[in-house]
Amino acid sequence: MHCHGLLLTLCALAGVSCRNQEEKLLQDLMTNYNRNLRPALHGDQIIDVTLKLTLTNLISLNEREETLTTNVWIEMQWSDYRLRWDPEEYDNIQLLRVPSTMVWLPDIVLENKSQTYSANEINLLLTVEEGQTVEWISIDPEAFTENGEWAIKHRPARKIINSEQFTPDDTQYQQVIFYLIIQRKPLFYIINIIVPCVLISAMAVLVYFLPAKAGGQKCTVSINVLLAQTVFLFLIAQKVPETSQAVPLIGKYLTFLMVVTVVIVVNAVIVLNISLRTPNTHSMSQRVRQVCLHLLPRYLGMHMPEGTPAPPQAARRRSSLGLIVKADEYMLWKARTELVFEKQKQRDGLMKTVLEKIERGLESGSAQDFSQSLEEAGPDIRACVDACNHIANATREQNDFNSESEEWMLVGRVIDRVCFFIMASLFVCGTIGIFLMAHFNQAPTLPFPGDPKQYLPQ
Repeated sequence: MHCHGLLLTLCALAGVSCRNQEEKLLQDLMTNYNRNLRPALHGDQIIDVTLKLTLTNLISLNEREETLTTNVWIEMQWSDYRLRWDPEEYDNIQLLRVPSTMVWLPDIVLENKSQTYSANEINLLLTVEEGQTVEWISIDPEAFTENGEWAIKHRPARKIINSEQFTPDDTQYQQVIFYLIIQRKPLFYIINIIVPCVLISAMAVLVYFLPAKAGGQKCTVSINVLLAQTVFLFLIAQKVPETSQAVPLIGKYLTFLMVVTVVIVVNAVIVLNISLRTPNTHSMSQRVRQVCLHLLPRYLGMHMPEGTPAPPQAARRRSSLGLIVKADEYMLWKARTELVFEKQKQRDGLMKTVLEKIERGLESGSAQDFSQSLEEAGPDIRACVDACNHIANATREQNDFNSESEEWMLVGRVIDRVCFFIMASLFVCGTIGIFLMAHFNQAPTLPFPGDPKQYLPQ
């Protein structure tokens, strides 16, 4: 703190000032005056020193270094018997102003250090004005400049006697402590830190509206939000003290948002894993189908496709690797010419071959020829039916495959919706809870708990 000056007023009985007489008086008073000695008539006399502090400006508070910078005036009063005179001998001079460097001064500083003199030599007191002890830090309304970041809530002053730890011979036995209880004005931090942080963090919750298969995009958005939160946390860490005794609320809130964002990333990875499952790799149980496709969507208000009978629980489809190996073996032992002409009938068309054989039987006009033509066309008709059955079975299997794959995507959508409600509720409740903690984290109504005194001018 800065002490701008010290005004020492020496009072006598009555009279008027005269420049020549003032010079003579000052010379007489300073003769044989030793400013290094206490103004005590005898060695065991205690000098009463009254203190008053006037605040003119609250400049700044460096939270990282835990230092408060202010401008104050310190007013100290005491009685010095060596500076007495008879006004009648000096043209009735009753007031004389002298530089503070010429007289004895109490060795009292405002740097959290005690004075040089003990309680047996100097008695520290608070100033008394108009019969009332000044138990507060005075503020000059004409000179005081209000701080834009901090508001002064209380400014009490107390004399502390440390009788339990020290004796009157110790310099730490008595102290006059001026308290300055201040509270931050939050508008700057709300506009520049809290609101952008809340808006950016809300984007992480909105990733649940992306399709279930868009897991990569979900993770990308969430990680970008996490990086932005890390930047905000780094900026806050540069302003708060490096201490483990307490954590600021804004630091707690950013840590909470980072935890929520990390959980969202984990959810996106899990949902992506479920959405991309196929019947080749996983088989859906009836319990999962009943809970995720019928029960939960009704409570979540989700519109699901019309229910279709569940595909039969057949064995898991084999991989195509075995079919490829068999095809290679078939190509190795089958003659090339036989391979060329083996499917000639299929290339010409089975139905065309069958119709030609039946037509030859009809042209002959005899029942025997017609029966023979039908007998000749029987294998081809059977092959045609087998081909149709194969196509129908393959189509049915493909539909079942696609249907179960779509069911896995629907399960991913349901899990996404459940996670959205959980994380949105957690985000809103956590934000409101921490903001309520900040709202109730106010300066106390009284300077000291249990003491009803306001420590303000009456």
